Amino acid sequence: MAIRDWPAEERPREKLLQRGATALSDAELLAIFLRTGLPGMSAVELARSLLADFGSLKALMQAPLPRFCEGKGLGMAKYVQLQAVMELSQRCLQQSLQHEAVFTEPSLVKRYLSQQLQRESREVFQVLYLDNQHRLLKSEPLFYGTIDASPVYPRVVVQQALKYNAAALILAHNHPSGVAEPSRADRSITSRIQQALQLVDIRVLDHLVVGDGEVVSFAERGWI
Repeated sequence: MAIRDWPAEERPREKLLQRGATALSDAELLAIFLRTGLPGMSAVELARSLLADFGSLKALMQAPLPRFCEGKGLGMAKYVQLQAVMELSQRCLQQSLQHEAVFTEPSLVKRYLSQQLQRESREVFQVLYLDNQHRLLKSEPLFYGTIDASPVYPRVVVQQALKYNAAALILAHNHPSGVAEPSRADRSITSRIQQALQLVDIRVLDHLVVGDGEVVSFAERGWI
């Protein structure tokens, strides 16, 4: 049965309009993105097949171009469209942070960093530079690799903070393993960066560790 023949309350588009996007399943949201199915397969059925093929929505969205194009009903045009949608979402969140004090919207900060860092297959150490009203001045990845194996230099963080005339910072990095629990090295480098920034009167407001579907806040744990 084609989706147009389904009861109105079960059609993904109508369901979204009536109940909001959060009411839809991964397959239903993906079906709206796909727009059409294949012969003998509705868009929702195709979406379910793709999620089973890739293993998860995250794996599909993070798939490199060659792997993405292997999926049924997908191709370069869909890949480009998906990348554009994700970048639009990132820019919308970034603009919101530039106009609002970030600590009035902690969930917005977490969502912004999750979208940026969960896509990374390697560890990325990122810094959010804030003005004296805690609005975003600049978001910048500074170091790549792992904190244990790749050096994170506090002096570089200080140099960049002064360059952007920041009054405060939020540190962030991801754990590609998917486990967001901070390591001993995470806590050690945070302390070293705090000490270096104290010399130039710049505060570290938080350090967020991004895992798979979870973000751990040092400030919420009382470590900052």
